[in-house]
Amino acid sequence: MSSTGFGSLAGKRVIDLTRVLGGPYCTQILADHGAEVIKVEPPRGDETRDWGPPFHEGDAAYFIGVNRNKRSIGLDLTTERGRDVLLKMLEGADILVENFKPGTMEKWGLGYQEVLADRFPGLIHCRISGFGSDGPLGGFPGYDAIIQAMAGWFSVNGEQGSAPTRLGLAMVDMGTGLYSTIAILMALAERQQSGLGQYLDMTLFDCAVSLMHPHIVNYNLSGRIPGPTGNAHPNISPYDTFRTGTVDIFIGAGNNGAFAKLCVELNRPDLIDDDRFVNNIDRVNNRDALKQELESTLRNMDGNELFPRLLNAGLASGPIYNTEQVVNHPHTRHRQMTVEQGWYRMTGTPIKMSRTPGKIDSLPPGYGQHSREILRQFDFSDTEIDSLIAAETVLEKRK
Repeated sequence: MSSTGFGSLAGKRVIDLTRVLGGPYCTQILADHGAEVIKVEPPRGDETRDWGPPFHEGDAAYFIGVNRNKRSIGLDLTTERGRDVLLKMLEGADILVENFKPGTMEKWGLGYQEVLADRFPGLIHCRISGFGSDGPLGGFPGYDAIIQAMAGWFSVNGEQGSAPTRLGLAMVDMGTGLYSTIAILMALAERQQSGLGQYLDMTLFDCAVSLMHPHIVNYNLSGRIPGPTGNAHPNISPYDTFRTGTVDIFIGAGNNGAFAKLCVELNRPDLIDDDRFVNNIDRVNNRDALKQELESTLRNMDGNELFPRLLNAGLASGPIYNTEQVVNHPHTRHRQMTVEQGWYRMTGTPIKMSRTPGKIDSLPPGYGQHSREILRQFDFSDTEIDSLIAAETVLEKRK
């Protein structure tokens, strides 16, 4: 059986009804650390299987990147027989994760309060949705970029004076996946005391608002609406990209001691006692002048030589890498953040545990690859399995 017998979540069973990114990212984290994750896909499959190029054997890299260590069963939950199969699978399950439009599970007679809480009292039901089921936006669909726009991310991203800009990562989805993982682990910890599961109401909107730090807290105390600052930090200076004679590098000096050390390393001790730059608030208020002073020196220096010297001096500094450079960097490989198994070359797990480390136990499944195996696990007879597949209630190939 896939994804069992190792890791901190060994013995925990997850029924994963999610698609696209936030939910699958959450369940992959659980799977990487030993949970048995059964990915239940609708007849058409997880649509990210088609989100390419690039592809491997018909599945897009987008899908492959967040679905390892799982088994897949195709199941039509719009049918009563399909829902009966799901209910059978929930017997003994610890966690149910789904990201259907709010109200869908209730329409199918699978609502948590109405059915699941009584039938499976230990079950942790995590719902991921755009806005939740109630409130002014309750029930509406939500996608990463739309939530970025509505949660203010566009307004603080980009260069000063530029048009509102989407963040280049799907961080609303992935951040919600991370928050959902935290919520599930909290519920598991609480269940050890109470013996009861609970319902987790996770939304892209809530998570995106929570991640708007420090812009929301700055606004709440100052009343000033934040705008884009490019690569500069709104609360710290110097904390920005700087031009050197060869490459752009990022330098961060978050306190007076670090700023003084930077000035010494750049042979500009005159800046330490300059009235414009004495404290961080002065440096923030005079950030343009400070950047001009620093770049007047940096443009005569080799950035490739400078940033390791600054690192060795205890200062935060680094070059601007592209994706290829990140993937192939010696430190990325040292930290096992690039992992390879045959054709599979993806991102490793960032969670490093001394006794119960995560691992890649199985590669991302083909659609319905384990449909028969999973049904047998839940005591369906071969006759029942053949009947379910013939009726296309359970599927082994995408429709």
